[in-house]
Amino acid sequence: MTAEGQRRRAFWQILLFAAGLLVLTVISAGSVYLVNKAREDSKWVVHTIEAENQINALLLEIRRAESTARGYLLTQRSDFKADHDKAIAAIVPALDRLTRLIGDNPQQRKSIEKLSSVIETRLGQFAQEMDFIRQGQPEKAAGLVRELASADTTAAIAEVATGMLQEEERLFRLRTTNSDRSQTLAASMTGIGSGLVVVLALISIWLVRRSTRERDAAEARLRDANLNLEAVVDERTADLREANDEIQRFAYIVSHDLRSPLVNIMGFTSELEELGGDIFRRIGSLAHAPADGAPLAPAAPGEIALEGADKQLQEDFSEALGFIKSSIAKMDRLISAILNLTREGRREFQPVKVDTRELIEAIVTTLAHQAAEAQAEIHVEPLPDLVSDRLALEQIFSNLIDNAIKYLKPGVSGEIRIRGRTKLGYAIFEVSDNGRGIDPKDHQRIFDLFRRAGTQDKPGQGIGLAHVRALVRRLGGTMSVSSELNTGSTFTITLPIAWNVSNRNRDR
Repeated sequence: MTAEGQRRRAFWQILLFAAGLLVLTVISAGSVYLVNKAREDSKWVVHTIEAENQINALLLEIRRAESTARGYLLTQRSDFKADHDKAIAAIVPALDRLTRLIGDNPQQRKSIEKLSSVIETRLGQFAQEMDFIRQGQPEKAAGLVRELASADTTAAIAEVATGMLQEEERLFRLRTTNSDRSQTLAASMTGIGSGLVVVLALISIWLVRRSTRERDAAEARLRDANLNLEAVVDERTADLREANDEIQRFAYIVSHDLRSPLVNIMGFTSELEELGGDIFRRIGSLAHAPADGAPLAPAAPGEIALEGADKQLQEDFSEALGFIKSSIAKMDRLISAILNLTREGRREFQPVKVDTRELIEAIVTTLAHQAAEAQAEIHVEPLPDLVSDRLALEQIFSNLIDNAIKYLKPGVSGEIRIRGRTKLGYAIFEVSDNGRGIDPKDHQRIFDLFRRAGTQDKPGQGIGLAHVRALVRRLGGTMSVSSELNTGSTFTITLPIAWNVSNRNRDR
């Protein structure tokens, strides 16, 4: 298949996948919405039934109160009185519950206000009847009952309650219809979605089988094309090693040849410094010569003080010489560092079994004085052993521990911790501290050659971490840093537990 055909097929596959994903998303969202709506409609149906039941319960308590009041009036029996009191006590809570249930309906809220007023009147009448009976005046209580029968308070309560029941019945029919419709739509949407899922699954199976056949064909072509790949890779690797060796030789030669002019500059700078002293002594002698013009005898250094512009010129001359000498010293350190790097690059690593904890404890012992001056404690936890190059490991951990001590926060007791673990044939080491930390934007910068981050208040040329990462890579590992400003740093090094002959010096 041509490249154009492959692109076209890939486009249609992506388009089909996107369409299927969109359909499934719409169906899923629709199903969720309809199921939630059906649940909500069902909840309102149940709510309507509860309201109807509460109205009936309230009417039942009122009727019970009336019947027990009349029974007590006729028989004077205490059990009728007790039942009447229970009914009266249940009316107000039942009315409050009904008020809460129908609070969502403005029309029902108006009805409940009327019902509450009529019930309050009826409760007062009940209380008056009981008072007459308690006072031994049953004839007055009977007269009050006849009078209330003509006022028909109970009928008013029944009328309002019936209106409320009719409203709830109307809502019940409406909400039941909505619930049935929502459930039907949800079931339909689920059925359609299931059908589309099956269709998309069949299409996906067909595409996967087709892609598998094409992949098998491509793998066959790849095996044919890779018959001579190993020889080509060996040839390219040999070329790369030769180029790398040439670069190292070039860096060594350049660094070595730079020392010659640098030594000359250092020598002539020293001569210029001595010559400057003679020149300024002569200038001082001329400035203090007598008026008759007779020259003064040569003065010893420091005997004649310069003034004005001559003094400023002397200070500028000394300052310029100081800058030149400091730049020469820095250049000398950089050249020495480059020479050390090139020498290290030419060294062949020798894999040996290394007791890592013993090695790091020896490093900590050599740095004990610096740690004591920095008020730092170094904790070495159990570490896995390695088969690797011992000298390279010493250089790696020495640099990291030395940096951890060097960049602690002033005035804060330092805590440096070295720990390790193993995972899938690799040893993972962590060197953490509670120092000044590194800004996240500088996490890559610190591994660049001659690049430094943060406040430059400590001596260094910006080579250490670059050298450490190069050593880690040559040992077949990786290196990373996790840090925030003022929260400390953690350097993580991952190395193969057994660095064997097959990968020995392959990164040279």
